[in-house]
Amino acid sequence: MQPSLTLSAPTIENFIRDGAVVLRGALSRDEVQTLEQGIEHNLAHLSPLAQVASNPDDPGRFVEDFCTWQSNPQYEQVMRHSALPALAAQLMQSQTVRIYHDHLLVKEPGTRQSTPWHQDQPYYNVTGRQNVSFWIPVDPVSLQSTLRFVAGSHTGTWYMPRSFRDQQANWFAPGTLAELPDIDARPQHHRQLAWALEPGDAVAFHMLTLHASSGVGPAARRRVFSARYLGDDARHALRPWRTSPPFTGLAERLGDGAVMEDALFPLVAASRL
Repeated sequence: MQPSLTLSAPTIENFIRDGAVVLRGALSRDEVQTLEQGIEHNLAHLSPLAQVASNPDDPGRFVEDFCTWQSNPQYEQVMRHSALPALAAQLMQSQTVRIYHDHLLVKEPGTRQSTPWHQDQPYYNVTGRQNVSFWIPVDPVSLQSTLRFVAGSHTGTWYMPRSFRDQQANWFAPGTLAELPDIDARPQHHRQLAWALEPGDAVAFHMLTLHASSGVGPAARRRVFSARYLGDDARHALRPWRTSPPFTGLAERLGDGAVMEDALFPLVAASRL
């Protein structure tokens, strides 16, 4: 995709229809190296939001961290100055692009822990349809270990978010949202999308698109950086509970339904539509 930043009309149409699309070569080789340096720095300096998402008896280790881009120069470089903001503008069909947050996801070799089917937006403190997440590996990712999506699942239904380990619903009152269907039990009713990836490739997906992934093999390391952006219609959703990730003190600065105008969510350069 480098050096051109212009997406084809079919790519944008596929994103709008399916809620997920693969972007080959979204980052240059140098940008992948920058991102890899940022990931290793993050792993060596985990934030208070970091967590080990795998069980103690897992032969591998699944590490997550959030919201460190402002203290990680390599992350900031990629989130602000790579092709990602311009790509986000085109996919979201938005005149504005704001950084929302970053998310580190590392599955060390042999990690059995899967990531269950879920949507991201119900965990967040934001409403609106114009959003995009980029899932960017710095290691090759096989089809068996890649992120899988249910095509079209972003088009309206919000499913009840639950904690991954114990399946507790702590975000919305019982009955507020629909319960997640058994996707793997009825594959013929849920068209899935998945792509093997090379470093520099990115998968772009809507925050309401259902997605999941498996563990990794004994010789595979899967280091992934996820960059998330918001568009014109994004608004603050004031939740009476701790969102994931939390934004401490934000409720005192932004009211419910406010535009996401805050230093945490800066506007970044975007190509004109």
